[in-house]
Amino acid sequence: MSILIQQATILTMQDGQSPFTGDIRIVGNRIAEIASHIAPQPEDDVINGQNKLAMPGLVNAHQHSPMSLLRGFSDDLKLMDWLERKMLPAEARMTPEDIYWGSKLAIAEMIRSGTTAFADMYIHMNEIAEAVTETGIRASLTRGMVFMEDDGGRRLQEAVDLVQGWSGKANGRITTMYGPHSPYTCPMEPLREVITMAVRDDIPLHIHLAETKEEVEKIRNRYQMTPTEYLEEAGMFERAHVLLAHAVHLNSSDISRLKQMNGGVAHNPVSNLKLGCGIAPVEAMMAEGITVGIGTDGAGSATTLDMFEEMKAACWLQKLDYEDPTRLPASKVLHMATRGSAELLDIQDEVGILAAGYKADVILIDLTKPHLQPIHDVEALLAYSVNGSDVHTTIVDGQILMRDRTLLTMNEEEIYREVNARAKRIVKGI
Repeated sequence: MSILIQQATILTMQDGQSPFTGDIRIVGNRIAEIASHIAPQPEDDVINGQNKLAMPGLVNAHQHSPMSLLRGFSDDLKLMDWLERKMLPAEARMTPEDIYWGSKLAIAEMIRSGTTAFADMYIHMNEIAEAVTETGIRASLTRGMVFMEDDGGRRLQEAVDLVQGWSGKANGRITTMYGPHSPYTCPMEPLREVITMAVRDDIPLHIHLAETKEEVEKIRNRYQMTPTEYLEEAGMFERAHVLLAHAVHLNSSDISRLKQMNGGVAHNPVSNLKLGCGIAPVEAMMAEGITVGIGTDGAGSATTLDMFEEMKAACWLQKLDYEDPTRLPASKVLHMATRGSAELLDIQDEVGILAAGYKADVILIDLTKPHLQPIHDVEALLAYSVNGSDVHTTIVDGQILMRDRTLLTMNEEEIYREVNARAKRIVKGI
């Protein structure tokens, strides 16, 4: 099968390449050609790209997809109240089937808003992997592991089973990571064991870092270190590819320690704002050459999984923090949400730009909207004006998952019916 997108405004996200009008041919699951004009072939599924912008699909670098079941359930609470009074009791009631349907709801929202790949950390990962397989999206899946109490090695075995059972599945759309949850939930010995496994198996690591001031104090009191120093002491930054989620509370010494790491940081601005966690030092990290991508965190905290909203928030926070409107300009935040996040998922050789030979993860944005006219600067428009509902078409791995705002691999009515019934049962009485 081949797809021909004709006469779209194309933003390839390649260095030094400005937007231009042209065609994109997709053959199988890869981009075959990008040019000012490509002659249509009889087998082409032709998409009219006029008045539309084609760009790489967005990559959500940190998610907890089943938390979509808890959207709006625990807003306007302090972090520990949010976690202990609401999130943990509700999550304890989730069945594997709940996880499956919650992840499908999240995937539907992501496809609708232009996300083509995401990094997920949760439990019952087989169910999430099944949802990824069925819906056609791309994902890096992680079984989150807490080691504060003895579970007989169950969590670690489930993590190993996920890596062995799902890496490379769904035509390569599924990759995996090992996921020690955070410094404050992982004592040194099991943390070092997981790092050793990651290096041995050539599997990336996905971990929360310094999301709150409370975490920093906890690690300081327990180990007389910062959370970053703790991970360095464990050997996390020596050889493994690492995805660090949040990294809000870093000092200058912490940032220096991350300079040579493989991987980088997933910035989650909306979640950090809503929970009052603080402003991550994004500009300072990027100035030191640290790769920074963008994630949404789970819908239980962020409420939205719209990466365009995350881009806006990321820009606004840095401009406000520095009291300087030149900070984190549109071009940088677009790079973060595409190429930067792809690098965190360790899939940058396959996705993140539009170029011949790359996987065909492409979105089309409908520009015929009042809030998207007139068009002076395409990148500024994407960073500051576009929202997820402006996405017209979403293509992943050469398969059209949404066309003209209609999902093609999912039954939305069924999803809504399932999640509403399940969510009511989960939160009843909490």
